[in-house]
Amino acid sequence: MTQLVAVDIGGTHARFAIATIADDGAITLGEPETLHTKDHASFQTAWEDFRDRMGGTLPDAISMAVAGPVKSDIIRFTNNPWIIRPPLIADKLGCTRHTIVNDFAAVAHAAARAPAEQFLHLAGPEQDLPANGTISVLGPGTGLGVAHFWRDGAGDYRVQATEGGHGDFAPLDSIEDAILARLRKSHNRVSDERVVSGPAIVDIFHTLAAMEGRAVQDLDDIEIWTRGTSGEDSLAAAAVDRFCLALGSVAGDIALIQGAAGVVIAGGLGYRIRDTITASGFEDRFCAKGRFAGLMATLPVKLIVHPQPGLFGAAAAFAREHL
Repeated sequence: MTQLVAVDIGGTHARFAIATIADDGAITLGEPETLHTKDHASFQTAWEDFRDRMGGTLPDAISMAVAGPVKSDIIRFTNNPWIIRPPLIADKLGCTRHTIVNDFAAVAHAAARAPAEQFLHLAGPEQDLPANGTISVLGPGTGLGVAHFWRDGAGDYRVQATEGGHGDFAPLDSIEDAILARLRKSHNRVSDERVVSGPAIVDIFHTLAAMEGRAVQDLDDIEIWTRGTSGEDSLAAAAVDRFCLALGSVAGDIALIQGAAGVVIAGGLGYRIRDTITASGFEDRFCAKGRFAGLMATLPVKLIVHPQPGLFGAAAAFAREHL
């Protein structure tokens, strides 16, 4: 049995848990602690906070899932100001073994190992994810995470992290043309992440308001999501529907690029809007790929409902590297 600290660091939150890997490879997670990145000056101080919450001692191994590229002696996050220096981990954290993976590589590890009952069906044929081939994994949160894993048909898999969320956004109708035009006033280049991420709902909302000539409150993304998902604000609800359409388009693009045999949507935001996704035009947009529409309709699209896929996947990545 091996114990380690599993960490999942995004743009807004840093999640910590004690993970246990049994001799047969089974992974269990202790109760997770969620810290706000804005409340801590660095990862070091967040680590010390978690250590204090755990009584002052922690296992001497760590696996970190981080929101950004990890192949560097200095890791900078895409959507928060922390910096991590892997060569200093042993000295600063007192860890004898460590693993660092991209946050969506960790989610891909979780998706590769999760049983069928931890997935909800979103689109395509109602069948399990295939045991052979590539599975695309993406999820909107503070940014847009993208990865994929490949299954060999014999129970093994390999994960590949990507920065696919930073591909160019491609509008499909006049409303998305207007969203793009608004975003171009602030960004020379508009990536998928500018439209398909939690904070992006603000620009979608204001674009729709401007098209209707409506004066609206200056709401933050959390308030728009709350109003939109509850149905209390029809314009916010329309923004959520529009978000789901864009998510379908981007998910289909990524599946084509990666040659996917199936797709997994991940993250708390995806779970929160799961009913809207299935009721929206997500599936039509996913399949709207011209000559490849027939192929797209054969791909199962799932939503992973594991409560902590980043933490679970970080522990799984550690097991593959060290055990």
